[in-house]
Amino acid sequence: MLTKVIEQSKIDHFAKWMERADKIVIVAHVAPDGDAIGSSLGLWHFLNTQDKDATVIVPNAFPDFLRWMPGSKDILLYDRYKEFADKLIAEADVICCLDFNAISRIDAMADAVSASPARKILVDHHLNPEDFCRIIISHPEISSTSELVFRLICRMGYFSDITKEGAECIYTGMMTDTGGFTYNSNNREIYFIISELLSKGIDKDDIYRKVYNTYSESRLRLMGHVLSQMKVYPEHHAALITLTKKEQSNFNYIRGDSEGFVNIPLSIKNVVFSCFLREDTEKPMIKVSLRSVGSFPCNRLAAEFFNGGGHLNASGGEFYGTLEEAEKVLELALEKFKPLLNAKG
Repeated sequence: MLTKVIEQSKIDHFAKWMERADKIVIVAHVAPDGDAIGSSLGLWHFLNTQDKDATVIVPNAFPDFLRWMPGSKDILLYDRYKEFADKLIAEADVICCLDFNAISRIDAMADAVSASPARKILVDHHLNPEDFCRIIISHPEISSTSELVFRLICRMGYFSDITKEGAECIYTGMMTDTGGFTYNSNNREIYFIISELLSKGIDKDDIYRKVYNTYSESRLRLMGHVLSQMKVYPEHHAALITLTKKEQSNFNYIRGDSEGFVNIPLSIKNVVFSCFLREDTEKPMIKVSLRSVGSFPCNRLAAEFFNGGGHLNASGGEFYGTLEEAEKVLELALEKFKPLLNAKG
């Protein structure tokens, strides 16, 4: 049995919306990851079983290793089909905002979503949700938004309507947002949910292979190059890897090729904190990815130094400046957080 995490009043409220709605739009954050796509498609498959006219719209492209997911070909990319997407958003009865806590996280879509007269629901697991939806289902203690989508569907009484395809998407979101269940995944209810998804006929081993073992040769060579330049800070029990735009070009980089890189330094003995700085190819900024093990709060470091946030062991942010400047800021952060880092060494 699952704990009733989501308030019953919110379950009932959304159920009424869904029953009355004909057109439903699902939106997720910019540069969508496995949980954004998994939760969106998981909900999309369910809404299809209820004969709803549902559409998933995301700001821009998602990684190639997620394109096997059932329904991924039906996802509408806002940066390519803005006019059509704006029409769908304006005409929607309900808009489901998944896996983001601030309207700015959907980038260029924000104005259209804000202006739409549709009823809006937020389902998310990030800290400090903004008040831009009438129903806010926000639970940072839950490992992924995909898990919350599963809980929402079940609490409405529709477990039997979760299809194999929907279960595959939900499982993928749960798996990717926990690093293959290696962090933020000690709650035993996660594994009860997995068993329920397995009952739908999913092959979790095949899903793992599709996500983690179908990369290109150039991605593997890029990984080797990045690791060859890794910096380790023994006195801080930390490590840093970086990736410039030129290096991305040299290795035929495509979206998603650096997915998971930030986790690799954590396999070094006594390293409890890893930082990955990557020059963005579209905007003049540095994307910051942070990971930790144990109780080191990389979300605090992200918020204080990189205008970001996230979870205890998995966070991110942005830095507007050069890669060299970002490295210096990281080193200042390491020095400030040294007592906590040393406590985990």
